[in-house]
Amino acid sequence: MSDTTSFEMGSASDRPPNRFQVNPVNGNSRKSQNPPPDGADAAGGDSDGPHEVYRRLTNIDGELLDDDTFDATQMLNKQQPRQQRQSIKSSFRDKDKPSRFKDLQTTTRFQVDPLNNESDDSNDSQEERELLDNEYDTKYGKSFRHFTREALPRLDNYRNMMSIQAAYRPTLDELHNATLVGKNTHSLTRNQDPESGIMNGMLKFGWIKGVLIRCLLNIWGVMLFLRLSWVVGQAGIIEGFILILTTTAVTTITALSMSAISTNGVIKGGGTYYMISRSLGPEFGGSIGLIFSLANAVACAMYVVGFCESMTDMMKVLGWEIVDGGIADVRIIGCITILLLLIIVVVGMEWEAKAQIGLLVILLVAIADFVIGSFIGPKSDEEKSRGFIGYNATLFQTNLFADYREEKGVQQNFFSVFAIFFPAATGILAGANISGDLKDPQKSIPKGTILAIIITTGTYLIMVLQCGGAVARDATGNVSQALNGSYEFLNCTNVVCKYGLQHSFQVIELVSGFGPLIYAGCFAATLSSALASLVSAPKVFQALCKDELYPKIVWFAKGFGKNNEPVRGYVLTFIIATAFILIGELNLIAPLISNFFLAAYMLINFSTFHASLAKPVGWRPTFKYYNMWLSLLGAALCVAVMFLISWGTALITFSVVLALYLIVAYRKPDVNWGSTTQAQTYKNALMSVQQLNNVEEHVKNYRPQILVLSGLPNTRPVLVDFAYMLTKNLSLLVCGHVLRGSSSQKYRNYLQERATNWFRKHRVKGFYALVDGEDFEAGTRALMQASGIGKLKPNIILMGYKTDWQTCENKELEQYFNVMHKALDMYLSVAILRVPQGLDCSQLLGSQDGSWKTANSIGLADVPRTLQPNESSGDLHATENNARNALSGSIDSLSRNVSQASSTSDLSFIAGNQVKDVSGLPDPLEVNKTTNVLPNTLRKSKQKHDDPASLYKGPGGVELPKELLADLTQFTRKRSHAVIDVWWLYDDGGLTLLLPYIISTRRTWQSCKLRVYALANKKAELEFEQRSMASLLSKFRIDYSDLTLIPDITKKPLETSTQFFNELIKDFVVNDKDTENGHSSKATLNDDDAFISDDDLVAVQDKTNRYLRLREYLQEQSTKSDMVVMTLPMPRKNIVSAPLYMAWLESLSRDMPPFLFVRGNQTSVLTFYS
Repeated sequence: MSDTTSFEMGSASDRPPNRFQVNPVNGNSRKSQNPPPDGADAAGGDSDGPHEVYRRLTNIDGELLDDDTFDATQMLNKQQPRQQRQSIKSSFRDKDKPSRFKDLQTTTRFQVDPLNNESDDSNDSQEERELLDNEYDTKYGKSFRHFTREALPRLDNYRNMMSIQAAYRPTLDELHNATLVGKNTHSLTRNQDPESGIMNGMLKFGWIKGVLIRCLLNIWGVMLFLRLSWVVGQAGIIEGFILILTTTAVTTITALSMSAISTNGVIKGGGTYYMISRSLGPEFGGSIGLIFSLANAVACAMYVVGFCESMTDMMKVLGWEIVDGGIADVRIIGCITILLLLIIVVVGMEWEAKAQIGLLVILLVAIADFVIGSFIGPKSDEEKSRGFIGYNATLFQTNLFADYREEKGVQQNFFSVFAIFFPAATGILAGANISGDLKDPQKSIPKGTILAIIITTGTYLIMVLQCGGAVARDATGNVSQALNGSYEFLNCTNVVCKYGLQHSFQVIELVSGFGPLIYAGCFAATLSSALASLVSAPKVFQALCKDELYPKIVWFAKGFGKNNEPVRGYVLTFIIATAFILIGELNLIAPLISNFFLAAYMLINFSTFHASLAKPVGWRPTFKYYNMWLSLLGAALCVAVMFLISWGTALITFSVVLALYLIVAYRKPDVNWGSTTQAQTYKNALMSVQQLNNVEEHVKNYRPQILVLSGLPNTRPVLVDFAYMLTKNLSLLVCGHVLRGSSSQKYRNYLQERATNWFRKHRVKGFYALVDGEDFEAGTRALMQASGIGKLKPNIILMGYKTDWQTCENKELEQYFNVMHKALDMYLSVAILRVPQGLDCSQLLGSQDGSWKTANSIGLADVPRTLQPNESSGDLHATENNARNALSGSIDSLSRNVSQASSTSDLSFIAGNQVKDVSGLPDPLEVNKTTNVLPNTLRKSKQKHDDPASLYKGPGGVELPKELLADLTQFTRKRSHAVIDVWWLYDDGGLTLLLPYIISTRRTWQSCKLRVYALANKKAELEFEQRSMASLLSKFRIDYSDLTLIPDITKKPLETSTQFFNELIKDFVVNDKDTENGHSSKATLNDDDAFISDDDLVAVQDKTNRYLRLREYLQEQSTKSDMVVMTLPMPRKNIVSAPLYMAWLESLSRDMPPFLFVRGNQTSVLTFYS
């Protein structure tokens, strides 16, 4: 074998060669041509040979090395004859081992054997040669992932990241960026088959044992034996059919809706709660989950009491009693029964399932006993005298129509009888409630639930026919009247009847062939329902606790055993049920329990309707036999039935659901389930924006929509607070951030998350827009042009005042100045805010060391992991750490150093190599998993929102002095008797006047006074102009406390003012003589716009004097004000240079309170028309 031998799989003439490199596995390449000794490896005499082959073919992660490939065809043509190239052998070893070559002793090896004429070896079988000639080699296909970074479409790639079966799909960065190597952090656990019924010994039920049997047992309740005959006596056969079919319509529509939800993705444990919460969101899901669990717990007690009452009735017949034969016996038997049921469910679901099957057999035997007994007819004259005549056409005709009578002082009608019977049809959720214990909930729940409804409905209808055709409504029980052949025993005119459909609840026992079997059926019906409720309540409650929607209940989320049994929930349900059993009187609570179940049915129907209405692309149920309007009808029917049963309990139910809804809404749990409410929110927003495009703009509807150049909001909170004061509950706020150089999308997402968290913490309703890859001017231009959508676009750009304009680089100053020009070119209004302490809070709130070394040392490991779809805060506990609150120092300084200052004095440029480091930052999702995690309830701040100490911390989380906190909250804290001076110099459309008026309407500035200053045209007409201005302000309906007109603005300024101005511009002024002689200041070394010539000063001398006179008036009138708003001087193109313009602004605003320059776009924003 030559030193380097290449081979290709298949024929080179058929398809492009797959190129590999096989290196000699020992020192002498010629030795490989000799037969290896017995026991030696086929790849060479050295046992380390396969390891060397593997190391040279792949890297440490098992990926094929690109630089070790070459054209196999050329090497074969050079070094091997044609007949030798036809015999290529590939041996695949240990194909069942993990595929990433983790065990070097059992790696896959390739061997190329150049054969001589007598190379007809037994190892080179015809079967192996045919295998290599196949177009697709299945063994080779298993190893295909070694030769590509791509992931093949697999089910496990789409699982939640927290799932133990989740597979790893490479990120876009790993595929697109050649310098990043993917890390297989998630691998499929191969010994678990997600589709099988048993995973690690977990017991899973099919659709018959898991859904059908449970639903049958829950629907066939004690009402079947004790109330169905009474319903026939009151409503008759026809209306009885209508009543049962109406009840069935409600349950069937609900079952269809539930089937649609359950087939729209994998259903986990939690049943009803899981389906509603993932469809409508945590608020509705949490409220229904809690009341549904409580309803099941109390219903368990009701069923047990029903069993106890049947037991005591039988004991009375036999003459037995424990204490008093009454309530005391019920309590004793009930406690013993509930304890036995608890033992059954705690032992395991398998035993509970076996018990359910046994109870079903007893129940079926009891129903069969009734059917057979109706055909046998009365077995004695005593039975006949009690109304059981047998099938009779006349009797059937008599019972065909309704005969509503007074019962316990209440006149019955269709709706009252319907309310009493409806609980007999509930129980359709019994199978869905144990969805976590089903093999395939998507198939089991629809099939088992709908079939159970069909079977039970058929049973009810048949029994209605049998009762109506064989038993009379009234019977005296007089045997002598039955013996003489007359039917006098059916006449209750002068006699109080105790028997018949209307009077006796024991009709089913009377008709049956063997009466004791009906008692057994009653026992089976009550115990099975109690058992189902005892299982359902803890299962649903456990799923609710895992999601941590309510405080103090996470302790019940823990499961035990191979089936993750909620033993703690079982005990809690046992305690609740026992307490209600000891109370004994449950008749008043029964309607409330029915209403709780109906509320769950209502929300299931509404979930399906809402999903069909919102139509998210994720709504793709495989169950097609549903209709959105039918689901809406089902929800309306559920509400109607709730009020029919008891309007008082219906109101209580809605009140409880609303209260629990508000609790979850207030807590704002960290869950992201992709609910239809999220989809509807997007749909509503999109429709509103589209409708807004059709609305013509009008001056009365003008709203200041602001693009504030703040960078990351937490670096300039004062600027953002001021902008939000103007837009709160009124208009659009966008915080623009210009990031120089390219950064990874992962880092961009991190900055977006930081901004969103800051907005949420400070209760600012705004948006964050990030532009990278540009300098400040180009990035801001992109923001102004691209921010917003439709009519929701900024019409004002708000910048911070550049305090370092005298010392910064000329390029920075020019960019800052050009942003104003571009904004005015785009007809955007311009506002510039200056505060005495400055706007940049980088050093105040962040780390003092803002270097990239600090950023890399923290490695972004503390970046909180964003919530993935279908995850709750409980899912994140495996990956979060308690260091997430320590980010405000280093991370903030990191984001500031990467970003441009956007609008304030730290408009500094950083080296390109520093920015490139951003894309190589560690994955923010890789969080240290070893540290403890704070519970969701503790992560929320317990301090009040208005407390500035909780909002702002110094480096390392230290408390800030009160003076600094006062500066940080100067636009958010409440002010008393504040004064805003409005210097409305020129008519820019009225924006200079409108913005301070908006400020005066805010709660924190509500008591402030507006003082308006304007320029007078002629001193002689001062009084007239003042009256005209006062009239204008009154027509604009703007209250002001004082109005002053400046008469002598053209007067020459004081010498001190002129000296002050000259001192500002001395470093930028270039004399004509200096230019001619070749001498210049530092400003002349750069652009022509970066200096001020004598001609420039002369050209704008009048304007300069005007602004200096305004400075003198400002110093006299407004130094004690709380805020000054002034019309921004117009920066004329090619007339005013950047330093001269900044000197004007500096003259006006230096040593002043918070100062806002405003320049509208010369379009009216005020009107006096109605």
